[in-house]
Amino acid sequence: MSINGSYISIGGIPTVSVILYETEVTGEDSFGHEIKTETPVTIDNVSIGHPSSEDVLSEISISGKRIAYNLCLPVDDDHDWTNKIVEFYGRKWRTIGIPTQFTDGFMGKNFPWNKQIKVEAYE
Repeated sequence: MSINGSYISIGGIPTVSVILYETEVTGEDSFGHEIKTETPVTIDNVSIGHPSSEDVLSEISISGKRIAYNLCLPVDDDHDWTNKIVEFYGRKWRTIGIPTQFTDGFMGKNFPWNKQIKVEAYE
């Protein structure tokens, strides 16, 4: 593992720290709607990749959302990434759907990521 600026390289694959905004219901307003607070949590060792043109077009036709990046999540991460706000590269993004789980051993025994989530531009 080597560190270069804000990027960390694991086995030659660069990774970054991503801020995940976890939401928690903290009460109800006078109309009965949930009041939520967001808490930023830093997740290290996230690999960021570009989606294929085919994936972008497929997601647009299915959900109307345009994928900007794919995030590969570390094996030991157990946070809820479903429809959350994340921050990296100096801006905010929104995750699309739920993470895709890789099959155990699919990428090799010691592969450091086992889930993938798509993100779209948010701000």
